[in-house]
Amino acid sequence: MAETKSRSKRLMTTGGLIFLALGVILYFAKEPMGLNRKIYDLPVFLIIIGICFAVKGFMAKDKTEEEAALAGKTFTEFLTNNAILIAMLVLVVVICILQPRFMQIRVALDILTQSSTKLIMALGICFALLIAGTDLSAGRLVGLAAVISASMMQTATYANRFFPDLPQVAVWIPIVAAVVACMVCGALNGFLVAKYEMHPFIATLATQVMIYGACSLYFDMPPNNSQPIGGIRPDFAQIGQLRLFSGLWKGFPGISILIPISIVICIIIWFILNKTVFGKNVYAIGGNREAAVVAGINVFRNIMFIFILASFLYGIAGVLEAARTAGATNNYGNGYETDAIAACVVGGVSMSGGIGKVGGIVMGVLIFTVIQYGLQFINVSPMWQQVIKGVIIAVAVAIDLTKYRRK
Repeated sequence: MAETKSRSKRLMTTGGLIFLALGVILYFAKEPMGLNRKIYDLPVFLIIIGICFAVKGFMAKDKTEEEAALAGKTFTEFLTNNAILIAMLVLVVVICILQPRFMQIRVALDILTQSSTKLIMALGICFALLIAGTDLSAGRLVGLAAVISASMMQTATYANRFFPDLPQVAVWIPIVAAVVACMVCGALNGFLVAKYEMHPFIATLATQVMIYGACSLYFDMPPNNSQPIGGIRPDFAQIGQLRLFSGLWKGFPGISILIPISIVICIIIWFILNKTVFGKNVYAIGGNREAAVVAGINVFRNIMFIFILASFLYGIAGVLEAARTAGATNNYGNGYETDAIAACVVGGVSMSGGIGKVGGIVMGVLIFTVIQYGLQFINVSPMWQQVIKGVIIAVAVAIDLTKYRRK
């Protein structure tokens, strides 16, 4: 019994220690052996992976004989459920072989930075997916928040100011204005879905068109006249461009401030979904709306809050995107919602509602970013990148539907 119980823990811990030892050996041997330009930061990655596996193996709970037998029977199921992740790992190995420069800390930090705003947006859209809906207005809300915040955050000496007579306001004022504007649109989405039982696809499609039109009208106001918004104040740009621990050691580029911001938001959303009554209500409504009504859940209020909370996250993502790029146009966020929905589905959020975890969403966003960044890194044609992305989405949805039918 004890042998069966500890086997999986031992395998994971041993595997982690092997990775750790290999990473340490390569780290100290790469310079004497002249491998610096061949393996770059691979030893550091191996050390990190080794530590993660070893800690996870040490912290893992023991399995009974029955659970171990069940795990063996469902090994094929495990491969099916993680097919996209396995394919990504294979692709990463191929990219590293073709272009060893991909094995750099700088590249990994770039991937995490690019994933940050996408992750915040995906965390917002997951709420609509969890109630078996969707939110097509998400990308346009990101653009609305970017335009509103950037238009109020230009330097006093910039020649083409959006508001020539606007005084230099505190940084938090444009941020609050942009996020509140998004939340008002989110409330409209929620009202249409909750009050009239309109399908979220139709409701958010209608608001998507309205939001883009309103944002374009705002963007076209004189004296701007649809010119890209530039001349962003440094104190606002720092919100998206600040790098922490830069120069901590030689060659270290620093960690983008967007990464810890997205981590904090992940923790908050995880807490909301797993530790609050509202989170349990979201899963209940997505699992069986009629049963949720019978159980006394206020569906109208919860759906309203779902779309308002989601739009709040879109607003934060839009503000951070404007700060990161130090500018904005009315086309910011165009198509972002499809990538966010795809990342959620790849991460295990069911289109049928009621199933999904924050950890899976994080993994889905990272998978998409790694694939996109990696294909660009080896100069794959953008047209082929779209084909590959489409295949991934189709396969992920097919796997999702297969799992749902089994259940």
